[in-house]
Amino acid sequence: MNQKLFKYTLIALFLANSSFAQITIDGEDIEKKRDVSLITNSEIITGAQQPNLYLPELKGKRVGVVTNQTGITNGSKIIGKKGCKKNPEVSTCAIFEQISIVDFLIDNGIDVKKIFSPEHGFRGDVDAGETVKSGKDIKTGLPIVSLYGKNKKPTAAQYADLDIVLFDIQDVGARFYTYISTLHYIMETAAETGKKVIVLDRPNPNGHYVDGPVLDMKHSTFVGMHPVPVVYGMTIGEYAQMINGEGWLANKAKADLTVIPLRNYTHQLKYSLPVKPSPNLPNDKSINLYPSTCFFEAFNGSEGRGTDKPFQVYGSPYLKNMPYQFIPKPNEGAKNPRFNGEICYGEDLSDTDFLSEINLEWLIRAYNNYEGKDPFWIKQSGAFWIDKLAGTDQLRKQIEQGLSEAEIKASWQKDLEAFKKIRVKYLIYP
Repeated sequence: MNQKLFKYTLIALFLANSSFAQITIDGEDIEKKRDVSLITNSEIITGAQQPNLYLPELKGKRVGVVTNQTGITNGSKIIGKKGCKKNPEVSTCAIFEQISIVDFLIDNGIDVKKIFSPEHGFRGDVDAGETVKSGKDIKTGLPIVSLYGKNKKPTAAQYADLDIVLFDIQDVGARFYTYISTLHYIMETAAETGKKVIVLDRPNPNGHYVDGPVLDMKHSTFVGMHPVPVVYGMTIGEYAQMINGEGWLANKAKADLTVIPLRNYTHQLKYSLPVKPSPNLPNDKSINLYPSTCFFEAFNGSEGRGTDKPFQVYGSPYLKNMPYQFIPKPNEGAKNPRFNGEICYGEDLSDTDFLSEINLEWLIRAYNNYEGKDPFWIKQSGAFWIDKLAGTDQLRKQIEQGLSEAEIKASWQKDLEAFKKIRVKYLIYP
């Protein structure tokens, strides 16, 4: 297929998938709708579900696995059947039991030496920000090395008995979600010790848009390490290629990186996660709202932790003229939620339409209605937490100055356009 025919075939496929967004191919802007389900989860084939592409590389090697409860793949047990008429590329109509990538590797004779666990732990049941302890996996007896405790970066000693590090974690596409920071450090130590990294790619449920302020590196922390916007529109595999290609590892080192790509995936597809990626992102609605509502972690109120709608509601005892009420209480994802047992007033956003951009109206509305004695913005370790989440102090200052959402977003555009030119170099999928 010649280049021009390929381009217009791609455009035709894109437009056929409906819902309004804008893409650019060879400088041509293509308009389409965004928010339509185009393909079922069963038709998207993850990197983990293509063992023929990675098992040969792992045979005879000593392997460390970076994963959590989201690192699942097909086991050998068939638990049902599905129709295959719509997508002839799906090679089987069987529905297999989903098992941990660690169990799958061991079942296939791979010499797994240890498990590295990110924030929320190997089983994904640790509260946000809570230290994850190292230990031993009860089922396999393998040592679990915490990457959210004393060290967030693996040590050279922890890699000494490894040849390859396999990374399989579901991301949600927001810069302050720390799995991409764990990925950075996994790659950095690999580059420093001469170890290979294999990333098993997974869909990004917020991969259909790019938005938010680009991080100012003077605000770089573990909740934002790279000069990217809040929503970067890339899968974890694409992001790994960008970390490598842009020289973001220490001393501009490059890891020996292989990405096992997805099949039947584009960035415009809606994807429903089969396993919740962390305790307070329990469903598709929380995940879609998260890039907008995570900013409420930074105000004197609640982002919905301690309720059955985390990141779908926000409120504070000091927003009494707002319509919605809830009371945070301890639960699985929040052992001691903010304003535990107190009435919080705010908004219920659970009926909001599917988002394809960051919403700032809610944060601005909360700021304008706040009547507390303590400041609206909270600090951690002496710094405004909003500045760390936003990756800049400008968002906080703009809201304080009374700028509208449109005015604030206009200030992002120059940096966003520059980032998009970087991003396109590393995209694997249209």
